[in-house]
Amino acid sequence: MDPSPRSTGSYYIGTLAFIKAYAEANFESPTWTVKMKRTRDSYASYTTNTIKMAEIEKIYVTYNDVHKLCQESAAEILANFKPHLMIAIGGGGYVPARILRSFLRQPGSPNIPIQAIGLSLYESLPETLAGTETPGVPEVPGTRVTRTQWLDLTALGEMENLVGKRVLIVDEVDDTRTTLEYAVKELEKDVEAARRRLGTDEKTQFSIFVLHNKDKQKKGTLPAEMLDNGRYLAARTVGDAWINYPWEAEDIDEHDRQAASALSKQAK
Repeated sequence: MDPSPRSTGSYYIGTLAFIKAYAEANFESPTWTVKMKRTRDSYASYTTNTIKMAEIEKIYVTYNDVHKLCQESAAEILANFKPHLMIAIGGGGYVPARILRSFLRQPGSPNIPIQAIGLSLYESLPETLAGTETPGVPEVPGTRVTRTQWLDLTALGEMENLVGKRVLIVDEVDDTRTTLEYAVKELEKDVEAARRRLGTDEKTQFSIFVLHNKDKQKKGTLPAEMLDNGRYLAARTVGDAWINYPWEAEDIDEHDRQAASALSKQAK
């Protein structure tokens, strides 16, 4: 959205502040080349600003890659956990959860139900930047989590139906671990309240499956007994790369070409 004539200069400063804050919150050392409009009416007038940091590695993941990662991980999930229910964290957990369900199904048994939760990761900033009239940036991804969607109790019945069950949480990537920490804590809190209402000693066990775990310092934490007892599984561990998943691509053919090109370069 174009800035108003009155706020053109402050809009420019605010945009820079947003990009700098976003990069610092999410990346150790990215290179960002940013083109921003300086005036309202001139679409040809641009200035280039670069945050000078090391270049980020990009990984392109195809639908076939996701399918194979789920297939090879299913045996370990069945051996160590045997979930009664999957909870997909939207939107990245939806496709892996659906593919995984096909490989987790046992002969003579029904499909494992899939529930969905939505979480938003952001930080609210001040309404104005100090010493200026610049509107504050409303969100910087990467610091605070809120619920945008939760368990569908019309299908689940009631939270008490999760008591004593084995629940697999599915997401595409374990990046800062903030989202996973929030999901586990909130689900454990809700189920514990249901367990107390029932007056039972049965415990619900949660586990996690992600396609990729980024090998980096995490901001969030997970229960030690989950990590130590085979209840956390990442199909692949990668560096702090920028992972491009196929469901995020506007042009899937170009996405697949980029993936094939990267694979070809690795083979040389």
